[in-house]
Amino acid sequence: MSKKTAVIMFNLGGPDNLDAVKPFLFNLFYDPAIITVPNPLRWMIAKTISRQRAPIARNIYREIGNKSPILEETEKQKKKLEQTLNDLNQDDFKCFVFMRYWHPFAHEIVGDVKKFDPDEIILLPLYPQYSVTTTGTGLIEWNKCAKKSGLTTPYRVVKDYPDHDFFVCTIADMICEKLALIENPKEYRLLLSAHGLPKKTIEAGDPYQMQVEQTCAALMDKLKDEHLDHVVCYQSRVGPLEWIGPSTEDEIERAAEDGKNIIMVPVAFVSEHSETLVELDIEYKELADENGIKDYVRVNTVQDRDRFIEGLAKLVLEHRIKDE
Repeated sequence: MSKKTAVIMFNLGGPDNLDAVKPFLFNLFYDPAIITVPNPLRWMIAKTISRQRAPIARNIYREIGNKSPILEETEKQKKKLEQTLNDLNQDDFKCFVFMRYWHPFAHEIVGDVKKFDPDEIILLPLYPQYSVTTTGTGLIEWNKCAKKSGLTTPYRVVKDYPDHDFFVCTIADMICEKLALIENPKEYRLLLSAHGLPKKTIEAGDPYQMQVEQTCAALMDKLKDEHLDHVVCYQSRVGPLEWIGPSTEDEIERAAEDGKNIIMVPVAFVSEHSETLVELDIEYKELADENGIKDYVRVNTVQDRDRFIEGLAKLVLEHRIKDE
């Protein structure tokens, strides 16, 4: 008799229309993993930030079709991963997607998982590097909803995969595709850009920055024959707290001072969304132009490329619960 495995894929999420921008922001900043103060102060802060940032954020999403594409991209990953798993194994695999801060929420899909009636569950974050602010809060939310619904199926967690070959090699392949179109790679600097975090989060023991650096070290090891100029940097800073650095903006300006063109490489996102389509493609491109950089190349996120999805599938299989 075949074994039934549910694979729960999860990511940050994003608004699916302009009216959803404000409540999406509220959900984000109301998360105690993001704003680490008790209620009712956290509720008040989340209300204030979401109200203040909503007009700016709506303008950002207008630039990319009035919504985030992250759910559609994740659904493509889900479909391809499910097919790959069922091709690799005789057991029955079904993939489900939830988003942390917008639909589909964990509580909206837990019933579908129960109906599937799996023998085991694999929780698969679409964050290669672990942080309490991403994978951690997603796991907490899923466990809370599963417990409330009475879902008691045994589960395993894929915690992270920052330097796994399938992830790193997929990025390296895409960089090489760009390099093949460039006459003199020595005129370029790779900016290996990841989403930033407040320094206090890292100082409290969060492994995210260390794992981002692991990703970048493994990536440059794969590209060692290219002898590429590169730097690790961090984007998307918000609020008054001190964030980890160097910032991507500062590194764009430094590249200009050094007479370098830029190849921008997102190393912590697996899908396109506002941080890539607006921040990297529009805002940072404009900054590069203002500073006189002649060529600005952006490498895509890994999305549903074969090597990445096949690697996720093997990772899922490695985390299955062993039969007694």
